Amino acid sequence: MLVNVNVKNLALINKVDIFLKDGLNIMTGETGAGKSIIIGSILIALGGRVPKDIVRDESKEALIELEFDIKNENLRKQLREQNVDIDDEGTLIISRKIINGRSNIKVNGENFTTANLKKITELLIDIHGQHDHQSLLKTTKQLDILDDFASENIGDIKDRIRKEYKVYNQLQQELSEFDIDDDKRKRELDFCHYEIDEIEKANLKEGEVAEIELMYKKISSSKNILEKMNEVYGIIGEDGYNSVSQKIGEAYKLALSASENDEELNGIVDSLADLESICNDTKRAINDYVEDMSFDDEQAKYVEERLDLLNRLRQKYENKKKYDDPVKNILYYKECQEEKVKKLENLDVRKKELADKIENSRTSLDKLSEKLTNIRKKSGKELSGKIVEVLFGLNFLDARFDIEFKKKADFSPNGTDEIEFMISTNPGEELKPLEKIASGGELSRIMLGIKTIMASKDDIETLIFDEIDTGISGRTAQMVAQRLKEISSAHQVICITHLPQIAAMADEHFLIEKSVVDNVTQTNIIRLDENQSVNELARMLGGAEITEAVRENAREMKKLAGC
Repeated sequence: MLVNVNVKNLALINKVDIFLKDGLNIMTGETGAGKSIIIGSILIALGGRVPKDIVRDESKEALIELEFDIKNENLRKQLREQNVDIDDEGTLIISRKIINGRSNIKVNGENFTTANLKKITELLIDIHGQHDHQSLLKTTKQLDILDDFASENIGDIKDRIRKEYKVYNQLQQELSEFDIDDDKRKRELDFCHYEIDEIEKANLKEGEVAEIELMYKKISSSKNILEKMNEVYGIIGEDGYNSVSQKIGEAYKLALSASENDEELNGIVDSLADLESICNDTKRAINDYVEDMSFDDEQAKYVEERLDLLNRLRQKYENKKKYDDPVKNILYYKECQEEKVKKLENLDVRKKELADKIENSRTSLDKLSEKLTNIRKKSGKELSGKIVEVLFGLNFLDARFDIEFKKKADFSPNGTDEIEFMISTNPGEELKPLEKIASGGELSRIMLGIKTIMASKDDIETLIFDEIDTGISGRTAQMVAQRLKEISSAHQVICITHLPQIAAMADEHFLIEKSVVDNVTQTNIIRLDENQSVNELARMLGGAEITEAVRENAREMKKLAGC
C-alpha cells in the first residue's frame, strides 16, 4: 500500500508530507483548495506527463516521492520480474525530480525510464479520475474490462491469437507485393539483376571500407606528414651541434671519461648509452617510414576511385544496417534482392504457396477466435450477473445488464469480437447501449461497481478515487459510501470527495486547504483528529454558517458510519 506522499515545489504546494494508512483515506476541502494537485502529483510520480509551468519556483528542483509497503508476495515477485529490488521489509520508493524542464526517475535508488516505470506502477495503484467514467462509453474500453475479468481463462489464447495474427498479416503483406502484372514483374526482375550485377562487379571485401578510408587519409595527408617527419629528423639526428643526437653523443663521451675516475658514474654512462641507441633507432625508423611513404599516381588514383565506388554503393544499398561493417550490409542487400528474384521468377508458384499459407492461418485464427468468443461469452454472463448485483447495492433497484456480442468482418490481434454494454435502469425499459441510457452520476456508480468487482481479482493494493461522487446525493451517496467502505476492507482506498456521507466513513480524514503566507498562496494538507473531522463534516453539511445543530448532525453521521 501507499504509506507516504512527499511533494515539494509543485504548483501551489511548497511542501506537503502525507502519511497514509490502510483502509479508507478520505481527502476533503473547499473547491480550488488544491485537491486535484495532490492526485496530479501522484500521477506525475507514477510516470505521467509533467505539465508546463507546474514547478512552483523554477530556480529550485521539484520533487514527488511515493513510498509503498509491499506485503503481497505475488506482487513482490511481479516487481522483481520488472527488475525492481524489493528488500525483506517490502519497501518501495519511487521518486521523480524535475528541474530545468527535465525529470529524473528513480525506483529504490535505481534510474528508470517513464515506460518502464508505468509497467511497475500499474501493478501498484489503480486511479479513477473525475472523468474516467466517460471512457466506459467506449466499446474498446468495455472489451478491456471483460478481458480483465476473464484474464485467468483467456491470457494464453489471446497470446496465441496475437502471434498467429502477426503471421497472417505478414503473409497478406507479402502476397500484396506479388500482385503485379507480367510487364511490371519483368521490370522488377531487370532492376534486381542490375543491382545484383553492380554489387558483384565491385568485388567487395569485408572490412575494406575502413582500410580504404585509412589509405586515402594517409595519401591525402602524405605531404604534410613528410614535412613534419623531416622536421622531426632534423631535430633528432641532423648533423650539427644543435641536434639531439649530437648532444647526447657528446654527453656520453664526457660522462664516460669522467667515470674512469669514479665508478659511481657507470649508471649514468649506461643511461646515456641507451639514449644514444634510442636516438639512432628512431633516426632509422624515420628514414624507413619516409622511404615507404611514397605513393605513385596510379596507386593514389586507385584508392580515390575505390573510395568513391564504395561510398556510392553504400548510399544506394546500405539501407538495411544489420551489421557494423558497411560491406556486409551491402552484401546483405544483394542477398535480399537474390531472394526477391527467386520469388519473382516463380511468382505463380509462390502466390499459390502464400494463398495456401494464408488459408491455413485464417483457419487457425478462426478456430482460436471462436474459442476466445465462447470464453468471453461465458465470462460475460458471469460479469453481467455480478454487475447487476453490485448495482443493486448502489441504488439501481431494478437494473438489468447484458453484454451484446458482434463479429467483425475480419481478424484483429484481439480476435473477432465487438461487444457493447447494454443496460436498463428502470422497470419496463428495453436494454439499450450504455451511452444512450446512463447519466454522469449513473456512469460514476457503474464504474465504481466495476472497480469493486475487478478489485477482488487482482493484487493491486491501492485504489484512488478522485471525486467519484459526481452527480449523486442523498440515499445514493450513502450507498456509494458504504461500497467504498467495503472495498477498503480488502484494499487501501484513497478518495477525494465533496460528499459528507462518504467523508463520514473515513478511517483517516485529511483536510486540503489554501492559505496565504508572506503574500504567497500555498496548499497544505492536515490530518484531522475526530473533533476536527466532525467540524469538517459540519462545514460540508452546513454551508455558510455552521451551527451546533449541524455539528450534532455531523457527529451522528460519524457514529452511524462506525468511525
